[in-house]
Amino acid sequence: MAATGTEKQGGKAFYVSTPIYYVNDAPHLGHAYTTVAGDVLTRWHRQRGEKVWYLTGTDEHGQKIMRTADANGVTPQEWCDKLVEEAWKPLWEHLEIANDDFIRTTQKRHTDRVQEFVQDLYDKGEIYKGGYEGPYCVGCEEYKLPGELLDGEGDFAGQKLCPIHKKPVEILSEENYFFKLSEYGDKLLAHYEANPGFIQPESARNEVVNFVRQGLQDLSVSRSTFDWGIPIPWDEKHVIYVWVDALLNYATAVGYNENPEKFEATFPADVHLVGKDILRFHAVIWPAMLMAQGLPLPGKIAANGWLMVGGEKMSKSNLTGIKPQDLTSHFGVDAYRWYFLRAIAFGQDGSFSWEDFSARYTSELANDYGNLASRVAAMVGKYFGGTLPEATADGEAERALHEGLAKAVTEADRKIGDELDFQGGILAVFDFVKQVNGYITEQEPWKVAKDTSDEGKARLATILYTAAESLRAVAVLLNPIMPDTSAQLWDSLGAEASLGALADQKVQEAGEWGVLPAGSTITKGAILFPRLEEKPNA
Repeated sequence: MAATGTEKQGGKAFYVSTPIYYVNDAPHLGHAYTTVAGDVLTRWHRQRGEKVWYLTGTDEHGQKIMRTADANGVTPQEWCDKLVEEAWKPLWEHLEIANDDFIRTTQKRHTDRVQEFVQDLYDKGEIYKGGYEGPYCVGCEEYKLPGELLDGEGDFAGQKLCPIHKKPVEILSEENYFFKLSEYGDKLLAHYEANPGFIQPESARNEVVNFVRQGLQDLSVSRSTFDWGIPIPWDEKHVIYVWVDALLNYATAVGYNENPEKFEATFPADVHLVGKDILRFHAVIWPAMLMAQGLPLPGKIAANGWLMVGGEKMSKSNLTGIKPQDLTSHFGVDAYRWYFLRAIAFGQDGSFSWEDFSARYTSELANDYGNLASRVAAMVGKYFGGTLPEATADGEAERALHEGLAKAVTEADRKIGDELDFQGGILAVFDFVKQVNGYITEQEPWKVAKDTSDEGKARLATILYTAAESLRAVAVLLNPIMPDTSAQLWDSLGAEASLGALADQKVQEAGEWGVLPAGSTITKGAILFPRLEEKPNA
């Protein structure tokens, strides 16, 4: 599963993380959405020639997992092992996720370091003993403020509900240890102001700023009513609050207190990708913990929106969970990776429907992109015996394509690599694909082929070279998004023989013209995006 891109000597790695996912159940489309986004981002930076570190993993402690395991008649560790090995890791392999590490919070490399981190805060006076009573959501593993709760109706009439899970909260009263989070409000606000891009999108930033301005309460960092967690080192009647445990994975996975060289070369994360429902933990609690420990803060907390089905957030609790394999078995893995980043603006909520996926697949992948690749290969085969001819008759039409490609590369590189605007970057590439299709339609090489003069042959050669060279650039630009079909196209163009591996091509250099050498062998391989049958019966 792990894959590391081209590395530069020295310098900090571009470090990206997903949330570590709760293993109370198998992954659904929402989990895969965030993980694919991180994979595309890190693949893009690898193809910039940067050193990259991509981390994902699983969150395996807490009351919710303990109860789920008990309901299934196994120990919490047995439940976690089964889910990780049979559901989570296989899905990331299936979706071509090129993560560099997969951390589990039950691993000793994590649990030992978490105890050391918390012990250090306690020794510094940042943690004290107290008591607390309040409404607690087991699904969120979080105490809720009374003002956040919803009034229950129907079966839940007279009860208070979690606003996210829509289930009754429990009133808990226990002796806990507390982190002095309330002392970090002003420091956090100062950091937000000095670093306006720290929390994205802007709507998420505004929400966090308003929350912190209302005043922070000290954070309970232990639980004493159950034992499935990491013991507090100075008081083993308590286990460490699951969110403190979980957030520390971003440090423990890269060598905190264990491998100073790796930690120095990797930490902090450049981008933490999170769902918006866990934004406060990452944008408030995590930076406050780092401040207390004197560690650098991450570069960016980027919250993606929710995937919606029928107006409901996609989740198991709302019965709208869909397995990614339900879609990949029909559309293919590359189309799956492409669709969600293409159809939904990252950071905003987006609705999924089978019909929308089918329509976009047919229009953009099969018709615009796949058909272009097939037509160009077929014409080079028909008119030049499969050998890419030399372009000797460039004109205004070709120069317009050169300019179009340069624009697409610049825009895609900025949007995907810097702004996390995956939709905008993909659209920039596909606008160029449409431009190439328009070029072929206007130039009509099938008609030019009837002109057997030297001028006619030169013109035909130029048209087909221009189209093939355009596809060479498209393969590079789409490789982080659709690696399998990009590799097929690269192979069809005969590019590896002269240019080397596709993964080694720099995205920012894709716009250089005339890279694919004349004389390359063009072959008409399998159709990149075959026509699909109707939706299979459920």
